[in-house]
Amino acid sequence: METAVKESDRIIIGIDPGTNLMGYGILGIKSRKPFLIAMGVIDLHRLGDHYTRLGRIYERVSMLVEQYCPDEMAIEAPFFGKNVQSMLKLGRAQGVAMAAALSKQVPITEYEPRKIKQAITGNGAASKEQVKEMLRRILSISDAALLPQLDATDALGAALCHFYESSKPLAPKGASSWKDFIARNPNRVKT
Repeated sequence: METAVKESDRIIIGIDPGTNLMGYGILGIKSRKPFLIAMGVIDLHRLGDHYTRLGRIYERVSMLVEQYCPDEMAIEAPFFGKNVQSMLKLGRAQGVAMAAALSKQVPITEYEPRKIKQAITGNGAASKEQVKEMLRRILSISDAALLPQLDATDALGAALCHFYESSKPLAPKGASSWKDFIARNPNRVKT
């Protein structure tokens, strides 16, 4: 994949934070077209202590940033659940991954899970399996290259969502609707 990294105009790392499995996806952009560079999971199951897991997250995300030199990071925002302890642990994992990127001056954008699903499948309530299948199709990923852990494709989905969102043309300042545009630009509109 070294050649793919060098030939990219832009590289986005996507992260799906977790305290048992943390997914990552590396997306290359060449001539405004996204392609898969790498994806995987950081398996934290064998590490019993939560703080040891946080240390491993920092270490591995730092290594990924050094290896792939991403221009940006897209990270899935934690969703609000009923278990406060789980939310706290997930927030810490996300914060440590963000700190690893920030230590290398990589800008970060957070996306809600629904926003990522909407960007990839057109449905904010899509299943993780639907996201995986759409990513396979959009990025022409072979079945053999897909991992069984959906954390990896969730992370890749965050990266692709960021590509889509950051590629949208900016609206002219001050124009919030066509009516507003016409009112501000009467000489540009024929009646």
